[in-house]
Amino acid sequence: MAAKLAEDAGALLLELRNSSDLTGKNLGDAGDHKANTMLIAALREHRPDDGILSEESQETNARLSKNRVWIIDPVDGTREYSEGRSDWAVHVALAIDGKAAIGAVALPSLNMTLRSDVTTASPTRSDKLRMVVSRSRPAKEAVAVAEILDAELIPMGSAGAKAMAVVRGEADIYLHSGGQYEWDNCAPVAVAQAYGLHCSRIDGEPLTYNQSDTYLPDLLICHKEDASHILDLVNGINDQ
Repeated sequence: MAAKLAEDAGALLLELRNSSDLTGKNLGDAGDHKANTMLIAALREHRPDDGILSEESQETNARLSKNRVWIIDPVDGTREYSEGRSDWAVHVALAIDGKAAIGAVALPSLNMTLRSDVTTASPTRSDKLRMVVSRSRPAKEAVAVAEILDAELIPMGSAGAKAMAVVRGEADIYLHSGGQYEWDNCAPVAVAQAYGLHCSRIDGEPLTYNQSDTYLPDLLICHKEDASHILDLVNGINDQ
């Protein structure tokens, strides 16, 4: 269901972008609103007893008493979407007891959806490591770690697109410290974990969802064999 909802929202967003006269921020706002309305309505119809946390809906405390909470980002990478780029995503995830249990990340411009229940083999690690970073604001820790590892930096848009680049084998590391919220990474983490990748905070602590404070500022997704070394490097950089 998560995959179908993400795909349906993606199709709606592509149709809006291709057929509308809206541009820029107006297009992004309209896409956020339409996709969110569709996703919320479907979840309330099909999973009425579950909680919902969405970037685009007014926050309530009702979800905090639920052990099953859908965490969604109707348009992850609104700017990329509104600019006609391909590096944006739709996130639909289910957190169970605070863990990213089920997730789907649609990449509508690539006609692709990655999901936690249908996986291929774990992505192959490149001999020369590749790290995805923000195309506009690369995190200082990421740049410093990449320099130490002699890793290639790959600028990219949304969080979902960057995380799925690692899942798809187009990159090896996604190290982020510039600030995110639960909806930015819950679905990507559920998918990445299903593909056998390491996912954690940049201090090595687990990622916990459905918290009263939804701010979840940092994230590491990488191959398991690289995780300890990268975490040590980040710790050393932050201690300087």
